[in-house]
Amino acid sequence: MKNLKLTLAAAIAAVGLYACSTVPLTGRSQLSLVGDDQVNPAAAASYRQLLSDPKTKVIASGTDAQRVKRIGNQLATAIEQYLQQNGYAGKYQFAWEFNLIQSPEVNAWCMPGGKVAVYSGILPVTQTDAGLATVMGHEIGHAIARHSAERMSQQLALQAGGAAVGVASNGQSSAAQNIISSLYGVGGQLALLKYSRAQESEADRLGLTFMAMAGYDPHQAVYFWQRMAAQNKGGTPPEFLSTHPSDATRIANIQSLIPEAMKYYKGGR
Repeated sequence: MKNLKLTLAAAIAAVGLYACSTVPLTGRSQLSLVGDDQVNPAAAASYRQLLSDPKTKVIASGTDAQRVKRIGNQLATAIEQYLQQNGYAGKYQFAWEFNLIQSPEVNAWCMPGGKVAVYSGILPVTQTDAGLATVMGHEIGHAIARHSAERMSQQLALQAGGAAVGVASNGQSSAAQNIISSLYGVGGQLALLKYSRAQESEADRLGLTFMAMAGYDPHQAVYFWQRMAAQNKGGTPPEFLSTHPSDATRIANIQSLIPEAMKYYKGGR
């Protein structure tokens, strides 16, 4: 077992030397075994399928729908400008879409390629435009950092080392997606959960900066996450078993990141 672990670790390390990319703004190196040309089309197809599903109620008009699109486009414009000015031109392929979905779920997400969905159940928590920019900036942060592709890459490497890279390089995206959705042993699950928390914190950092670039005061993010914390009436699991940082940890971390984000804030909305 020990030799197997050492061999697997060596294989992953060797692959990582030749398949790394850098996250904008944070500068973190990440494992990158699958590219946008594999992930984005699958994400776009899933997004279209969701929106066309009769069970999905897309709110296409009205004040709230307009707010989602307006704030989303402001964030996208600011992000595209940042990427252009900092050497990332041509390295990202975004076809932005922003939709409001009627649902009591307190949630929002951004698929790879810039496909964003905001659930109406989160609007009472966001309250303000800055609160909504906090949520959308955070979710877009996951896409900018290519977290979905990174998690796919890690699980490909963990499952089969070099053989899994062959699966990814051959464009067999369905196989890669199956790997992501498969279950692992307890030890592996804990490792992935810990990694997910790291992704959440990175998305917080990116989201704060993006909202500042779009003209929203990053200080407002603290108030949003405090309101989110108040939603957790049923309690939360221990932090080491959670895919997200604890409320207290997240808020403290965001407060520490505000000075960095304020460097990009020119005032405004």
